[in-house]
Amino acid sequence: MNEKELVEYYNKHNEDKRLKTKHANIEFITAMKYIHEYIKEGNSILDVGAGTGAYSIPLRDEGYDVTAVELVKQNLKYMEKANINCYQGSAVNLSKFKDNSFDIVLLFGPMYHLLTMDEKLKALEEAKRVSKKYIFISYCMNEFALIYHGFMEGYIKDDLNNIDDNFKILKDNNNLYSYVRLEDINYLKDKCNLKRVKIINQDGPTEYIKKIVNNMDDEQYELFIRYHLSTCERPELLGAGRHILDILEK
Repeated sequence: MNEKELVEYYNKHNEDKRLKTKHANIEFITAMKYIHEYIKEGNSILDVGAGTGAYSIPLRDEGYDVTAVELVKQNLKYMEKANINCYQGSAVNLSKFKDNSFDIVLLFGPMYHLLTMDEKLKALEEAKRVSKKYIFISYCMNEFALIYHGFMEGYIKDDLNNIDDNFKILKDNNNLYSYVRLEDINYLKDKCNLKRVKIINQDGPTEYIKKIVNNMDDEQYELFIRYHLSTCERPELLGAGRHILDILEK
């Protein structure tokens, strides 16, 4: 991971507004639904790669004990303003926290940007170490990147040198994002000896039809949310959306 380039990217990118659009809010709604399935009153949460506090702030406001770790100083300012207990740091080094310090660990941003499997493995090992029970992880999916950026936006011919014969996107140190397939996610889970609780297509088809979703009236949007939440665990849809949410247990 090139931390300098990542910081420069997020200094220009308004992360605080990202989940507030209708289409991106599906990702948030889905994650919060499943967090609420497993969280208990009085639980402590570590939000690693917390961004501007999209999850840390509402979970703290619900009464949970939330601690956040974020690499980008500009993002930390949002959480400091909201009085979130937060630290600057990286997902691959959580040494400031003792073993089994938190009931739940959220790893929603780091796996997008850690480019190698070794880096991803280190982040997951650290999350496992500091977690008492559950780890929630979000990944960016290979097929979404190919279909959307490659074919829909027309960059596929320009990117052929970064794709193998099976259309797997290769590691590229010039790219700030890392894309995975189900076998990569399963490899990380198994390597860390973690048990899967659930795996979910976090945003379904939303990113492909985001203009349509953003223009839905309230009634249609509510129906779309209901549709997505009723189908997001279906195995035939895993890997087709932009994000996968993997819920693991020690």
